[in-house]
Amino acid sequence: MAGREAIAFFNRLTGQVEEEVIYGEASLRWVYGSPLGRAALHTLVKRAAFSKIYGLLMDRPSSAAKIQPFITKYGLVEADFADAVESYSCFNDFFSRKLKPEARPLAGDDQTLVFPADGRHLLVRAGADFLVKGQRFDLPALLGDAALAAEFAGSDVLISRLCPTDYHRFHFPCAAVAGVPQLLNGALFSVSPLALVTRPSILWENKRYITRLDTANHGPVVFLEVGATCVGKVVHTSQPGPVLRGAEKGTFLFGGSTVITVIPFGAVDWAEDLRVHSAQNQELYSLMGSAAGTWLTR
Repeated sequence: MAGREAIAFFNRLTGQVEEEVIYGEASLRWVYGSPLGRAALHTLVKRAAFSKIYGLLMDRPSSAAKIQPFITKYGLVEADFADAVESYSCFNDFFSRKLKPEARPLAGDDQTLVFPADGRHLLVRAGADFLVKGQRFDLPALLGDAALAAEFAGSDVLISRLCPTDYHRFHFPCAAVAGVPQLLNGALFSVSPLALVTRPSILWENKRYITRLDTANHGPVVFLEVGATCVGKVVHTSQPGPVLRGAEKGTFLFGGSTVITVIPFGAVDWAEDLRVHSAQNQELYSLMGSAAGTWLTR
């Protein structure tokens, strides 16, 4: 971590491999790449109090001054916003913004599984090597329930990683009957790739919510929202019960975050670009509502 290693991903929108612009990169490289930084990580940064204080700062009216510079620096498309920029009362209000429905159209029909969020997506198998050779994706630890882990053993796991610059509402990837989100408490490590490559277990160590989705024709799905540094708060805007594909499930407040979709192996024919780049351990950037795969007949 001493040198500056670029974080590359494949952008479905441009058809190009691109370098990620990492929000707070210098701080993240110090925290996760130096002995002193790692000491600060465990004594302060991963703790809920740190994220709570940061969240309160983003709730202050004075934080609204950060909005336009953020939009300009990261090239956000204001035309997609459901509300005018000047209507946001603070940075968190802007960060959890809604978009116009036409900004995120749903691909295909009900046979199409869609990405649940804007972000960088990676498809892995439960129990397979993940990011670092020898570090396996630990589904039992992620789900925190031995019976549920046994039911979904060997499943496909779609990891959708949101950066602070992304649209931060998350949506249902398929039509289903949604259960009640269950909280699994934990730390609040960063989910930046700079953190994940040194500690992939962050995804099953961090605070997270887990929801079971029962589909009418394709069996069960598990959906998780994973908190992270400065994202201690997840707001669920949906209710348990029948939900539509692409319907809003909730939102994260400030920071980078992750949603994870767990689907039994063989239930979905995943999009070719997602499969190809995931096999190379490279994330695929795409938007909420675009096609992640197609349900197979069961």
